Amino acid sequence: MLLQKTRERNEKLIKAAIRLHQEGKIRPDAYVVDLDCLLYNAKVMLEESKRLGLHLYFMLKQLGRNPYIAKELIALGYEGAVVVDYKEAKIMMEHQIPIGNVGHLVQVPEQLLEEMILYGVELITVYSLEKIKSIQKICQKHKIKQKIMLRVFADEDLIYSGQTAGFHLDELELVVSEIKSMGEIEIGGVTSFPTLLFQEETQEIFPTENLYTVLKAKAILMEYGITVEQINLPSATCTSSLKTIKEYGGTHGEPGHGLTGTTPAHALCDLEEIPAVVYVSEISHNFGLQAYCYGGGHYRRSRAKSALVGMDMEEADLILPDLDSIDYHFGLGRNFKVGETVVMAFRYQMFVTRSDVVLVRNIQNEEQLDVVAIYDSLGREL
Repeated sequence: MLLQKTRERNEKLIKAAIRLHQEGKIRPDAYVVDLDCLLYNAKVMLEESKRLGLHLYFMLKQLGRNPYIAKELIALGYEGAVVVDYKEAKIMMEHQIPIGNVGHLVQVPEQLLEEMILYGVELITVYSLEKIKSIQKICQKHKIKQKIMLRVFADEDLIYSGQTAGFHLDELELVVSEIKSMGEIEIGGVTSFPTLLFQEETQEIFPTENLYTVLKAKAILMEYGITVEQINLPSATCTSSLKTIKEYGGTHGEPGHGLTGTTPAHALCDLEEIPAVVYVSEISHNFGLQAYCYGGGHYRRSRAKSALVGMDMEEADLILPDLDSIDYHFGLGRNFKVGETVVMAFRYQMFVTRSDVVLVRNIQNEEQLDVVAIYDSLGREL
């Protein structure tokens, strides 16, 4: 679906990717990012957030923790990054990017807490009293204060495998009691994940039970005299979802795939954001009645189904590797000439791949394509 939308709304990106590969300027297993399009999307979203009185932290783990893009977003007017793990935080810190929130999906390890607190992270998301006490000790040592954000859950909430964490609503009385005795720690916000999701049947972004849990947590905290400054409602953040965040009392969103027009909603709907990323490979060989192109960029939730091959952009069925196998290759439904360019568009998470990330400007002006930088999937320039 996303390939079809990309072809409809940004075919010049596909053609540019083919041209750059055929000219030998990019290698297979590369994500090509239309930087101008990304920044257009980011600007549209930022303008709408300001109109609604909302705040946005950008998320770049899906774009390979890319510091170049981070600097461009800060220049555009974004307040800072949300970093879901400490390795992404390190990249942002090395490039002096303001960090709004760290620790939401992956807690900050003990040996890195001091460095991040001293860097000046606005909030640290926590989901254990042990971590809060560790933060307090560091703050006592340096005679400073730190705001934290509580990740909360209730029995009926959706929690993805590998992300099980949070304070149960029934624990909040104890948590508040403990924190009130810590002069260095202040509860600055509440969050959960995911609080918004796209529903294919209705083609709408809707609130999950997690969102209602966040609102219940806010009410509980207010009963104990806590002023909750941030109601952070992540997932599916894009221009069209900002009204929903506002409607439910949210204060902050976290656009990630919204920046590149690649959320599940963008695969089916013509939203404000334009698709700005394609994946490029090359026919490696034929085996029987199928061709195989180089892999390395597979994300198991990609839902990729087809690819475009060659200058004529012939569409072919895509055969994904088994989930228990390494993605050395992607299969194609028929034979193709070795060396031909293959272009795909699917939901991605670059930081879990071994792909190159190619940033390109002037794609809409095909005669002046400019490869401004190439990074690896972990934010290091190549």
